[in-house]
Order: sequence, then structure tokens, then C-alpha cells
Amino acid sequence: MTVATAVAGTNIALVKYWGKRDEALNLPATGSLSLTLDRLGTRTRVAFDGGDGGGDLLTLNGARADEKTSRRVSAFLDRVRARAGVDTRATVVTDNSVPTASGLASSASGFAALALAASRAAGLDLPPNELSALARLGSGSAARSIFGGFVEMAPGTRADGTDATAHPLAANVQGPPGAPPGVWEVRLVVAITAAGEKAIGSTAAMTHTARTSPFYQAWIAGVDADLAAARAAIDRRDLAALGAVAERSALRMHATALAADPAIVYWNPATLAAIARVRALRDASPATQAFFTIDAGPHVKVLCAAEDADRVAAALAGVPGVLRTLVAAPGPGARIVEAA
Repeated sequence: MTVATAVAGTNIALVKYWGKRDEALNLPATGSLSLTLDRLGTRTRVAFDGGDGGGDLLTLNGARADEKTSRRVSAFLDRVRARAGVDTRATVVTDNSVPTASGLASSASGFAALALAASRAAGLDLPPNELSALARLGSGSAARSIFGGFVEMAPGTRADGTDATAHPLAANVQGPPGAPPGVWEVRLVVAITAAGEKAIGSTAAMTHTARTSPFYQAWIAGVDADLAAARAAIDRRDLAALGAVAERSALRMHATALAADPAIVYWNPATLAAIARVRALRDASPATQAFFTIDAGPHVKVLCAAEDADRVAAALAGVPGVLRTLVAAPGPGARIVEAA
């Protein structure tokens, strides 16, 4: 029996991807740029031990996973088995510190950890770019969680998706103690504005948006400029410039979804109130540099300097409808923590 356990942090996209050029291979329609976090993520143990005797056995947060999730994981494991030349069923034990399907990118950390643990348990030692491509097959955003800190995802042009992989940014610059190379002292404050799963999953929402939104092509056309601006801002360590890109990208992504027919609305009153509070922090005297982003869900994430994180968290905690806040720092990429 071969066993491996991996951990991976979730990532929050600052330049979003929204839409796919190939759904079967999870090939994104555009590039994207994200920040991998330290305290939100997934720990996954994979053992190719025969599973439950008839198939793979998946335990998620201490309970047997539902059929839909189990099918998705087994389909991913089938890809690993085919690549490694093994046919043994597996037992997978996964624990998430991210609420599942809530708009906090649980699938990013989940499939990054699964890709690393499953490939190692199957006897594969994939280089980072191939591991990123493998993780993408489970979840498009998982390709980015293979790496730590700021990460850019390429959409690629090849039909087989081999060039649709992620890579870390500014890896030659040393960040603060304990941080991944290339990361400066920023924080992401997360305001949780709802409990439970979101009404429509990201994949279904992307497909619906691409098919019905009159804004979709304009959204696609603007992403490359946002990526260039975000890269330049990271190179300069310019928080205001990066924050402006993050807000613009998030608002445009949600605008395409709102314009779909019928509309996809992820926000709730607390989402809007949190946005207003972030803008008020910037307008206050003295001003606090704080910039929001929102993924496919109602929660608001706020990029700020490390020294301002507690102030931003306290301000968001006072917003009606915000259930709780947490502060995350840049984190490392996916890594093996146990193998046998």
C-alpha cells in the first residue's frame, strides 16, 4: 500500500477568470492571477488500498461524502490511475478549513491537495507545471494552489491543455520571514456574509454567463490588460494599484453574471454593506488602504497592508449581516506532509 498526505492553501483571485474554452479539460477562457493563503485550505490523505471493496471511499470532514462529490473525486483519481498505470481503488480522507461550495474557493485547495497526494501515492513525482495541469482537471482554480504567494494562471492555446498551467510570480524576491518568496506584507481580510452553500456552482454559472450575457465578450477582452497591470503592481509592491485592479476585475466579473439571462446574483445586503464600508475606510481621514474582491459567492475579501489588517477586520465585523471575519496571510504552495 502506498499512502501520501498533502496540504494546500486556498487562493483568492485578484484578476478573475470566468468562463472556459473547454469544459471537459477545465481550460480557462482567460488568464488569472491570485494570492494563495496560509490559514484556509485542505489536508488530504490518499491510500491506494482497495477503497471500500467496490470503489473509491471518500471521507470529507469526518463523514462519508455525498454521491456527487464522490463521483467527481473518483473521476479525478481515474486520471491519476491511468497516468500511473495502476487500477487499485483508493481511500481518500479530506479535511477542509474552508466551507465547501460557499464562494471561498474550497475546490482550489481541495483538488490541489488531492492532485499532489494522489499522484505521489500512485508513485508519480510530477514537476510543478505538470502537477498544476493535473490539479486543473479537478478544478480550474486548483492549478494556482499548487504554488504559494502570488500566482498567475495561463489560459494556454493548445487543445490538450498542456500549456494551461500556473506559475509563481516574483520568485526571485525574498518576502517576510516565513512567507513564500516574492510576497510582501499584505493580508486578506475575509468577511463571511452567509452560511451554507451558494445557490449555483461556479462551473454552471460560468457556462450560463458565457452563453447568455451580452457583457461576456467585453469581459474577456479586458482581462489581459488587468493581468499586465496586476503584474506591474506586484513588481512595484504598489498596493493601491493592485487593489484598483482587483476591484475592477471583481466588479466586471459580477457584472457579466448579473447581465446573464436569467441573472446570476451572488450578493446579499451584507455584501453591499461591506463594499460600502471598505470604500468608507479609504475615504476616512486618515485613510486606510483597503480594496475588496468578491468571488462566485456573497463573501467579501479585502486586500490591505499587514499593519492595517486588524483595523479592517474590526470595521467589517461591525457591518450588519457579517457573521464573522478572519485574517489570512500569503501562504505556501501544496506540499507533502506524510508519505509511506
